[in-house]
Parts: sequence; C-alpha cells; structure tokens
Amino acid sequence: MHTWNWQTWNNLPYLTCSLLDSFPHGFFTQQFSPQPPAELVHALQPQAETYRVKQVHGNTVLSSSEVEAFADRVEPFPTDEFPAADGLLTEQAEQAVWVCTADCTPALIADTRTGQVAAVHAGWRGTALKIVPQAIARLQAQGSQLADLKVALGPAIAGEVYQVSTQVAVEVGATIAALDSHNLDQSVAVLHQISDSPVLPDPQTGRVRLDVRRINVLQLEQLGIAPEQIAIAPHCTYQQPEHFFSYRRDRLKKVQWSGIVSV
Repeated sequence: MHTWNWQTWNNLPYLTCSLLDSFPHGFFTQQFSPQPPAELVHALQPQAETYRVKQVHGNTVLSSSEVEAFADRVEPFPTDEFPAADGLLTEQAEQAVWVCTADCTPALIADTRTGQVAAVHAGWRGTALKIVPQAIARLQAQGSQLADLKVALGPAIAGEVYQVSTQVAVEVGATIAALDSHNLDQSVAVLHQISDSPVLPDPQTGRVRLDVRRINVLQLEQLGIAPEQIAIAPHCTYQQPEHFFSYRRDRLKKVQWSGIVSV
C-alpha cells in the first residue's frame, strides 16, 4: 500500500507519496500561498528549472521545450504570461513541472526508467477530455513504457461531496463506459453498476455526486496501467479547510501547487 506522508519546509506542511519516493515532489498546502513555483521548487530541488502554464480546463499537454519556445516568442518574458495548457512534461533531468488546483485533481506522473515526469491539472472538464491519458501518450511518444509509470493523484474534492448535474457525470463517465448522452438516467444507471462506482446518489433530482479521481483511475486502468502503479491521496480539499483551498467551498480564486522534478 502506498503511503502519503506529511513533510515540512520552512515550518509549513506539504504532502509526498511513497509511490514517487525516487523523485523530488510535493503536493503543497494552502499555507504556502501565495508563493509561486519558482519559490516552492527550493523545497524539492533548488537547481531545477521551473515550468508552469496558464491553466484553461482543456487537455493540452506541453513539453518543457514548447514552454521555452513560447517564452522566446513573448520576450521580454512578462511574469503573468504563460502558454495555455493543463499538463506539462519534462525532457531532461532537473526540470520541475507544476500545476495548481483548488478542488480539481493534481496528477503527478513519473517514469522510473527514463526519469522523466509530468504534472497534470485534471478537473471534470479535463478529465472528460482525457487529459491524463493525453499526458501519458506524450510520455510514450518520447520513449516511456506503461509498466514503468507511477501516477499519484493528489488532494482534490472527494466524490461524496462533489455534486454535479447528471449531464456532467455522463460527459465525464463517457470516457470509461459506452453511454448514451441523450438518455441521462439510463447512462447514470450504467455508471452506478461499475464496480467501486465513480458516481454516488444525490438527494436532488438531476444531480449526482461524482468522484473525478476514480474516473481518472479507471481511464488509467483501461490504458493498461496496473492498480499498484496508482496512488490516491486520502485527502479532500473541500472537507479539510485547515490544509486546502476549495473553490466549491469558498468561491475564492486561491490555489495550491503540486510539482515534481525529473531525475
């Protein structure tokens, strides 16, 4: 069983996952706000080059060199201008890739053979567009084998408290099951029948509870990634206000960062 462990840096708490032990990484808490990745990287690997993007809830995954090419086009590089994407992957050692979240799932992916890594922001929209499989496809394109990958899904809103419309549930669920988008009730019933279902009942008509991390796990397993290659943080952003920002809870544009460094 993979363990999730609290670490401290400058007396502030962040999480690591035993699955990614051979890679400097961290799922940082709200206590680090408003420090940007360029500062947070010092907790992981001070010499690492830092990469981040402007997150837009899509499924674009960029490489470190594509981010650099964007930076070259907009010289002199303004601090608030980053390419639009929701995933990043490295191409050489000592590159740190970062995503920020406030209920969405931060996914950190590592290749134990090549040493390359990826960071992905997977909310329901990105998950409906299969962004984590997209990131894995890009890693495979540069030589990764599925058997060498490890995927840690960090703190995010838990399924039991994440109310969505049946339409959203079906849009996301269609990535892991054959569903009829014109028959929402029947499609939700199909999702309920899945073992350890990603959909939970909700008392309100036309609503269900959706476990986005569970959908991501099912997408990974359908790719051929074994359950032991995946870890899910036992932490909910919505239910743990002492550690995490939650947009659903507070309606504030505040985020926590997650990052990983290639080796």
